[in-house]
Amino acid sequence: MIKEDDGMERRYGKCHWCERLLKADVERNGTSSLLKHIDRCKKNPDKLQDPTQTKLNLKKESNGDTSVKTWKHDDARIKKALLNLFVVGELPFKFVENEAFVEYTNALNAKVVLPSRHTISRNVSKFYIEERTKMLQFLSNPKTTIHLTTDTWTSSCQRTTYMVVTTHFIDENWMMHKRIINFREIDSHKGEDMGRELLDCIRGWGMKNVMTITLDNATTNDKTIDFLVKKLPNLYEGGKHFQVRCMAHILNLIVKDGLKYQNYHVDCIQKAVQYIRLSPQRINKFKKAMKDCGLQTKKFLCGDTPTRWSSTFELLKSAYQLREAFTEFGIRDKSYERDLGRVPENYDFEVVTEMVKFFEKFKTKTELVSSTSKPLVNLFIREVLDVDIHLRKWSTKPMFLDMVKDMRKKYDKYWGAYNKMNDFMYFAVLLDPTTKSPFLLHAFKKMIGYMEPSLTPATMDIKARQMVREVENRMENLFMTYLERFDSGGSSQQEASQIVIDVDDDNDFFGDFLCMGGSKARQMVREVENRMENLFMTYLERFDSGGSSQQEASQIVIDVDDDNDFFGDFLCMGGSNSDPTDNELRTYLKENIVNYKKDFSILGWWRVNAIRFPTIARMAKEIAQALNMLHIDDNDMGKKPMED
Repeated sequence: MIKEDDGMERRYGKCHWCERLLKADVERNGTSSLLKHIDRCKKNPDKLQDPTQTKLNLKKESNGDTSVKTWKHDDARIKKALLNLFVVGELPFKFVENEAFVEYTNALNAKVVLPSRHTISRNVSKFYIEERTKMLQFLSNPKTTIHLTTDTWTSSCQRTTYMVVTTHFIDENWMMHKRIINFREIDSHKGEDMGRELLDCIRGWGMKNVMTITLDNATTNDKTIDFLVKKLPNLYEGGKHFQVRCMAHILNLIVKDGLKYQNYHVDCIQKAVQYIRLSPQRINKFKKAMKDCGLQTKKFLCGDTPTRWSSTFELLKSAYQLREAFTEFGIRDKSYERDLGRVPENYDFEVVTEMVKFFEKFKTKTELVSSTSKPLVNLFIREVLDVDIHLRKWSTKPMFLDMVKDMRKKYDKYWGAYNKMNDFMYFAVLLDPTTKSPFLLHAFKKMIGYMEPSLTPATMDIKARQMVREVENRMENLFMTYLERFDSGGSSQQEASQIVIDVDDDNDFFGDFLCMGGSKARQMVREVENRMENLFMTYLERFDSGGSSQQEASQIVIDVDDDNDFFGDFLCMGGSNSDPTDNELRTYLKENIVNYKKDFSILGWWRVNAIRFPTIARMAKEIAQALNMLHIDDNDMGKKPMED
């Protein structure tokens, strides 16, 4: 308030930038002059620069480093980010009008004008239609290869069955994505009925090339696969490898068969934990017992869920870690021993310790294949054979004989033979530059050694090499289909680089050969080479009794920190080159394997080398993009994992 010459006090406003006084009396002046001054003020920071000029922004990265990036106000980008916030965060639309959210937004950027909840609702609907249209264009593209996972769930309260269908893909920047493309109620669990629902979903999205579908091991799913194989076109080998069984589900079945073996030590500890967790009073007594025993930890006894074997593992593990408190709890609770009859003793915990060590491997494998942050399919063979080694190692211990015997039966049912595994799992090994054919050869030798231990090392080597060649030939057939689909110019036989041939030869036939390059006769040449290699192996068997044919000429220092016994054995063994040929696939397989490191990124390697192997890179992308080929994500259904 300022007193003027006529003696009256009037209200004035002061500009924060130029400090000029402006009349601001509510009754006489209003706010028009103030608004006009903002546009005219020469010291207004928004008027001192071009509105299109970007600003420097210091951004702190996740690794702690600071980077400098440009920034400018962009209403379209802000609108898209706001929609993403409400969609991904599953926020109610009225949250946009929340006073705290409005204040927070203004503090970040006062230029942002927040829409109403009704506008947000309309924009989200438009956003869904736009994204669905983009997804439809991508999935219906004839050059797009699709991998699907599906599962069903019955609501316990509604008694209604639902089906979810998820698609997995890798974009042009080699980034992984997954999208739920169908979530609907179904009337029947019959195989053909579920097949029709899936077929409607596939046709509704216009999919032309569905490579695989991941299901659990329910009997009805076999009929579902049979129905889809008859209806879908362009399936590899007529749909023989169309179904990929959920690896996490098979691991659960293996462990459940082991847990069926009743162990009274485990049963005793389970009952004790259930007794303690039954009431708040007992829980408090046990916590006081922990304190008296000097157990300074925030961990507590885990509960047991009948449908999740991992909960039993966590129960036993937590009980062993807090084993000292059980005795002290028995002193505090007089009804503890009377109600249970038998309470856990030291020997019970010693036995449980061994069981925790045994099941730790399966817990680790389940967590690994349940990951959604990286490709998993190239890890399948190494993880399966590591489980095999683990079972064989523990089968020699008397306490685990019966348990491992039951688990081995379930393992052999799904993974016990080379021909029981999906071809795409072998292809993924070949497409991993750190493994390729040498790892496959090592794996087949281990399989043959376990199944036919009476064979000599040389005979095993011959048989394993033949198996590797069969896989390479099948992969080459797939490679040729990719050339037909994506190389319309007919350049499948054209070399990536042209070589100028300096030839001065009187032999017309030989000169013709030098200028001609490759032809369809390459297959015949490979057959001759294979027969010659068979003869070579017989010579090895006759004259190389030391079995040194697999020894490497040079030793490589390998940086590896891996708890996978089978893969570690392979890395220590070294690798070898496969037979050379002229096409892109054979050239790739011929190259030495990349030195394995713990942080190796298969997608990063293919992103860099796609220019050298364009067709194989596409194969690698479309096989690796099924990141959940080994695991059905129960979060898509909003349910807890079932092990049935």
